[in-house]
Amino acid sequence: MKIRFVFDDQTIHATLNDTPTTRDFVRQLPLSFELEDYASTEKIAYLPEKLTREGAPSGTSARAGDIAYYAPWGNMVIFYRDFGHANGLIHLGKIDAGLKRFTSGQSMVVTIELDE
Repeated sequence: MKIRFVFDDQTIHATLNDTPTTRDFVRQLPLSFELEDYASTEKIAYLPEKLTREGAPSGTSARAGDIAYYAPWGNMVIFYRDFGHANGLIHLGKIDAGLKRFTSGQSMVVTIELDE
C-alpha cells in the first residue's frame, strides 16, 4: 500500500506493510493534523481512533524513515533518527524518500492520504 504526506511545499511518498494494524490506519485516511516533534527523534500525531493490535508483536525497534504506531498513546510516529526497542511500538511502513522534510525541530501541518 502506498500513501503520501502532503505538505505545503512538498509531497513525500511512503510504502506501508499489509497488516491488520496498517489496514486499520488506512481506513482513517485522509487525515490532516499537526506533526509535533518529540525527543528530537520523531514526529508524532494522535489518531482519531486507536488502531487494532491484532497479530502485532509486543514491541519493536525503529530506524530512521520508519512509520509506526505507538499503541499505549494511540499516536502515529515517523522516526527521523534510529530508536531502540519500545514495547507497544508497531511498525507500519517506511518513507520512500525525502526523510529530510521531517527533521526540523518544529511542528508541521500535513495531510496523509492514499497514493493511488
